[in-house]
Amino acid sequence: MYYVYILINKDNYRTYVGHTHDLAKRVWEHKNHVDPNSYTAKYNITKLVYYEYGEDFYATRTREDQIKGYGRKKKFALIESKNPYFRELYYDLF
Repeated sequence: MYYVYILINKDNYRTYVGHTHDLAKRVWEHKNHVDPNSYTAKYNITKLVYYEYGEDFYATRTREDQIKGYGRKKKFALIESKNPYFRELYYDLF
């Protein structure tokens, strides 16, 4: 399985779109600032609010690029379509 995911920071201002094969591990890395020089660490973007999955690496990678191309309004509409209250989804993975 491959995942495309969106993280936001606590004030719902900044977003990050990523792609991974291990969603729980990757979000944990963002939350714990494994790379202290990363964009997500710099802006404390740690709240998982959206994800989707698929079995094909290239399809999910293409989807990541598609979502990255969305403007803020379209990204937030996508999040709201599955998570209208921007609830933290990380703990639901376990």
